[in-house]
Amino acid sequence: MGEVRVLIVDDQEPFRQAIATVVSETDGFVVVASTSSGEEALLAVPRLRPSLVLMDVNLPGIDGIEATRRITRHADPPIVVLLSTYDREEFDLSGCGAASYLAKASFGPDLLTDAWARRHRPEC
Repeated sequence: MGEVRVLIVDDQEPFRQAIATVVSETDGFVVVASTSSGEEALLAVPRLRPSLVLMDVNLPGIDGIEATRRITRHADPPIVVLLSTYDREEFDLSGCGAASYLAKASFGPDLLTDAWARRHRPEC
C-alpha cells in the first residue's frame, strides 16, 4: 500500500488535532491538511488531491453530508469517511457517496485502517 493522503475536515480544533494524531500514528497514512468547513474542503480537495477525506457531519455552512455529495461527484474523487459524535440514524446519508460512517468516540488506528480497507464498498 502506498501512502494514504488524508484531509481532515472538522469545525472544532480539538477534534482536528485528535484525528490528526490518530492518522499520523497509523502506518501508511499522512495528514496533508485540515480544514474547518465544508466550503474549505471543497476548495482543498482539487488542490491537494487527498486519497481520503475524514469529514465531520456537523459543519457550519455547507455541512459534511452536502460537502461529501459534492466531493464524490468529481472525476476520480477521494474516499470520504463521515465522522460524528451523533448516532448514524440521526442523519439521512442516502446517496451522499460516503464510504462509511464512524463515531468519533471510537475512532482510532484500527477503525481508520478498516475503513480504508473497505473503501470500495460504500455504506452510505
